[in-house]
Order: sequence, then C-alpha cells, then structure tokens
Amino acid sequence: MERTARVATLGRFPARELWLVLHGYGQLADRFLRSFLPVARADRIIVAPEALSRFYTSREPSRVGATWMTSEGRESEIADYLRYLDRVIDSLAVDATTFQVHGFSQGAATATRWVNHTGRPVRRLVLWGGGVAPEVDLAALRGRRPEMEWHLGVGSTDEFITAAAVAAETARLRESGVPFALHRFPGGHIVDQATLVELDSPGQRRDRTEVG
Repeated sequence: MERTARVATLGRFPARELWLVLHGYGQLADRFLRSFLPVARADRIIVAPEALSRFYTSREPSRVGATWMTSEGRESEIADYLRYLDRVIDSLAVDATTFQVHGFSQGAATATRWVNHTGRPVRRLVLWGGGVAPEVDLAALRGRRPEMEWHLGVGSTDEFITAAAVAAETARLRESGVPFALHRFPGGHIVDQATLVELDSPGQRRDRTEVG
C-alpha cells in the first residue's frame, strides 16, 4: 500500500554528506529542521522525514503533530517506518559518501532502530533528549559499527529525562562496550544549537562533555 509522506530538506544536491534527522513526538518535519540551520553547509544535505501518523495535539484544529509509533500495532509500525526511511534515503543519497543520524526524543529510539537496521555507513549517531531503543543489542551493533561515534545530548532542565534515566542509559552503553560522549547543556527538552555547532567543529571539547 502506497503512502504520501512529507520530507523536509535543508541544502542542495549534489551533497557529499547526508544527515538524517528524526523529530520527536508531536512535531512536524519542517519545523524540526529549523534546529539544524546553524550547521547547514554547501556540501551537506540535511533530511527530516516526517512520521507517517499525524494527530491533533490539542483541541485547536491548527495544532497538528506526528508520531513514529504507538503501542498499538507496535511491531508493524516499526517495520513500516524502517521501510519508509530506507526509501527516503535510497531516493536522496545518490551522491553522499558520509552519513550522520540525529534523533530527538521519540526520534532517538527511531534513529537507533534505523542505524541497527541499515547497511549505510553511518559515521555518527547523536541522540538528543532520548535513548537507545530497548530491544537493540548494543554489543552486536557496536561490533558491526566499530568506528561509529555515539553522542548523547541532555538538557539540564529537561523535564522528560531524569538523572536516573541518564545514569541508566550511560550504564547500559558502558556495559555493552560502546564508547560515547555525553554532552550536557543548559536548557530543556530541545536540540541545543550551541552544542550542535560544537559537535560539528572538529577538535572542540566542552567542559560539560563526559566521555564514557
């Protein structure tokens, strides 16, 4: 069954580098993509697919958001969006030789599932305000992608990510032998643009970055 999907992009083709950026629960792709404006470059295309299930986020008809999945038909929805993301990348990644994946909130689990699923050579995985999908075998993924960088971005006032959740996620990564960098920034449940720019600047280390 065919579906019409919305995909927002930042940059122009041809592009040597492709970033796949996956929004959180209740967001839309074009608005989410604005967070990545500071790292736009001539040789980079940033691609934000929109999740296939939309809903009204309030009683106001103009407030619409999208979600990657719910608990209803969970396995089917995961399989559907993995196929969808494959088709998006296959159609856009003609010239790209370097891949980077960013997932925010609900999109963090989505990102890890796709990285675990795809054969694309992902150089860096960045999870903002979210963690690895629970069913992903981290040790096996690390074995298949030994060169991939892992980054976690957490806001100091993130109302959805507790200190206990951060501790549990970093412990899981360490126990699985996955080296990672934890970037703490002042702010809430967001993709922090200052941290994003610093991540995109080789050789920069921040005082609030912890290496695991």
